Amino acid sequence: MKNLTKYSLLLLAFISVVIISCTADFEEINTNPNAPVSVQPSFLLRQVIYNYGEEMSYEGFVAGGLLSQHMTAFDFNLFGRHDLKSPQLGGNPWPIFYRNLRDNELIITQSRETPAFAVYEGPALIYKAYMSAALTDIFGDVPYSEAFRGLDGIVQPKYDLQEDVYLQPGGILDNLDQGIAAIENYTGAIALEGDVLFNGDLDGWVRFANSLKIKALMRISARENVNARLQNLFDDQNYISTNSQNAVFNFSDNEPNNFRMARLRAGDFGNFAMSETMEEILEGLNDARINVLFRPRVNNGNGEDFNGILNGIDASSSTPDFGDFSQAGTIFRENTGMLDANYMTAWETNFLLAEAAERGLISASAQTLYETGVTQAHEYWNTTLPANYLNTEAAYGANGNDPIEQIITQKWLSSMINGYEGWIEYRRTGFPVLKTLQASLNNNLIPVRMPYPAEEASLNTDNYNVAAGATNVNSINAPVWWDE
Repeated sequence: MKNLTKYSLLLLAFISVVIISCTADFEEINTNPNAPVSVQPSFLLRQVIYNYGEEMSYEGFVAGGLLSQHMTAFDFNLFGRHDLKSPQLGGNPWPIFYRNLRDNELIITQSRETPAFAVYEGPALIYKAYMSAALTDIFGDVPYSEAFRGLDGIVQPKYDLQEDVYLQPGGILDNLDQGIAAIENYTGAIALEGDVLFNGDLDGWVRFANSLKIKALMRISARENVNARLQNLFDDQNYISTNSQNAVFNFSDNEPNNFRMARLRAGDFGNFAMSETMEEILEGLNDARINVLFRPRVNNGNGEDFNGILNGIDASSSTPDFGDFSQAGTIFRENTGMLDANYMTAWETNFLLAEAAERGLISASAQTLYETGVTQAHEYWNTTLPANYLNTEAAYGANGNDPIEQIITQKWLSSMINGYEGWIEYRRTGFPVLKTLQASLNNNLIPVRMPYPAEEASLNTDNYNVAAGATNVNSINAPVWWDE
């Protein structure tokens, strides 16, 4: 699959035109009898789970991490300075989404057309909802309902409103409901194969779906009344609640399944360092995870082991000494077998529920949920929770702390490999407070969406123009629907 063209949506549209225009006997003449004409859903499922997780973990570190201010970059830093139309070492997630959504759509089709593949329908619908939510949260309005319909003659799909992607039939929340129903209604004996998230455990997929519902409902909670649905989900307790239930893929220490940062040249890896925002938050909390997430700087003449640098360096006028700043920890390079591609976790779920409780959206103990999330996040990052951590710097609501800020900040800290998530939650909540860049290329504004790629303007012109017009000519400062 990795060798297929970069822009899958457009490829499928092109193929459809070719098929329609060919003669009736073209397929017979040009079919290789020794090549498979379709791919088993088990192979596709394994591929879309792994490929999306591997590529977006890298993207979330080298690009999302700059937007969230987990990390900063010394060079090749136009993206880090918020020129988001100039991806360099990362910053181009659009084709990752559409390639994997395309392959996942094939699984859905096979599961509905072939009874032997019915077990794949529920997980594929849930995974579609998962990827679609990240896609629309990053870009806003996107091609959705008409995407991958090239064989129906739709070669230039319209951009669906984000509100519709979330709420309409066939949208995110509906697909989560449909996915759960498909699993609950499945009575066959054929096992789910190719499942590198839950090893074929359908109950794990249901918990994953319910955690994703909680996440989606919280994301749109400023726009929609979500109280009753959230309360029902909390009362049912059938979501990811312990780290043993996490939706994660374990990287290995060696190729081909290690984290991609381990395969970069030393100079490219060394291009990334702890941001000043991250340093201040970790040290302000006296947080032991600093020893896992980062490594001590090489030059520590003043006795400080860890040091961050303000984001948005102008490499043409500033040449900082790399040794003065802390690089990412060994877990991201030498010891990636300790690292996960993170799809959904217990700590994220509990932080979302803690926020819901604090905002009065559900009846529950916000403090208990917060403390559970903090404990699970330390465990996730292989860090012993200090005995007094929850009674001192991280004490809930103590010392004039804003509980919402505490919840979101803890979630932000734990999302380091998912930098886009940290940035999305900052846009939604305003926390943690991010810093003005050293040399902003966006008038000192934090972007609130990614721009559509330039290829869309030339290959899907009419629909692109409508979407661009709704975002002030594809502006990175035009908020998405749930953020308005």
